[in-house]
Amino acid sequence: MTRRKSEFRLLLASLVGLGAAVAIGMADPAYGQETAAEAQRSPADSTAEQLRRLDIMLMVTGLRCRTTADDFQADYGDFTSSHLAELNEAARVMEADLAAQVGERNARLALDKMSVIMANQYGAGHPWASCSELRQVTRDLAHTPGRTALVAAATRLFGPRPTVLAAK
Repeated sequence: MTRRKSEFRLLLASLVGLGAAVAIGMADPAYGQETAAEAQRSPADSTAEQLRRLDIMLMVTGLRCRTTADDFQADYGDFTSSHLAELNEAARVMEADLAAQVGERNARLALDKMSVIMANQYGAGHPWASCSELRQVTRDLAHTPGRTALVAAATRLFGPRPTVLAAK
């Protein structure tokens, strides 16, 4: 089996597993309710969440765009390989924050719930970026080292659509 097919199957299995975790967690009466601790997250926690959201958004939109001329699955693989340390650290920070809120035993499930919610937000695609634009961003990020570049890209991608100023 090619590397690309095995990566796709791993991503698909991850999404199915996360979906099951959310389905189980939705029976919890407190599901979806923001706690006081969540409302008062530190900037470090929000940065970790931005990085987690960036990774999930690129994964989901990459799957969505894989049948187009702008398939960026290989670029996403390069991105995750290049930034594995930053992405894993963001997940650890988020899980530690959740463990403080819901306990060690429930932290992984809570992180899985959050991840599925993030993934579902991009199931129909990015609100304003095309597959072509996302392919270019992913390709650029795969070759740009450092957490700062990831946070900057996340800030741009999760904000309003940038306007292009016409030259006078």
